[in-house]
Amino acid sequence: MPLSADLWAANADLAKRILAHGFVRGLRDGSLPVQNFKGYVAQDAYFLEAFARAYAFCLANSRSREDLYGFAGLIAGVLQELKLHRSYADRWQVDLTGVTPVEATRAYVDFLLETARGGNLGETIAAMTPCMRLYAYLGRTLAANNAAPLYSEWVKTYADPGFEELAVQLESLLDQHAEDTEAVRANYRRAMELELGFFAANV
Repeated sequence: MPLSADLWAANADLAKRILAHGFVRGLRDGSLPVQNFKGYVAQDAYFLEAFARAYAFCLANSRSREDLYGFAGLIAGVLQELKLHRSYADRWQVDLTGVTPVEATRAYVDFLLETARGGNLGETIAAMTPCMRLYAYLGRTLAANNAAPLYSEWVKTYADPGFEELAVQLESLLDQHAEDTEAVRANYRRAMELELGFFAANV
């Protein structure tokens, strides 16, 4: 089993807890208050900017031309996500300038950037992969269960085959560059825990 698949399976308990969380259930059935979603959009936009910077550290520490192309493509994917958040912001009057991160957002951002600054490519990718794989999982699962129209654009974004391709690409980079070490496993687990905390902070 590839390391990426093993790590995802080892953290299935957290993936299931996130899927069952009130925030995600609210996305599926439309019961999540719009005000909560607006808060999430602002916090997630702040997070995604840091996520793009973490990718930039990966690009700087990459080892081959193929890695350069890979991380550049993943950064482009984050920029597309940020455009989606801008469309939400325009539609629902969400101010994305000067966002003050809540504790959960700050903890996640600090974890990612501190890991990235450490310069270990495999450990950084291990800290980033859960976000991509989790969102692809949530998008596909919600789409398969006939999500309510209110948040259907969010669901379609993460259920899209193009997003799955980005998640697979990052997992491939994880398998190439990460060793099965305690630090790699700890980073993956920590990122999953921070994902749960991020959703919990927006309910």
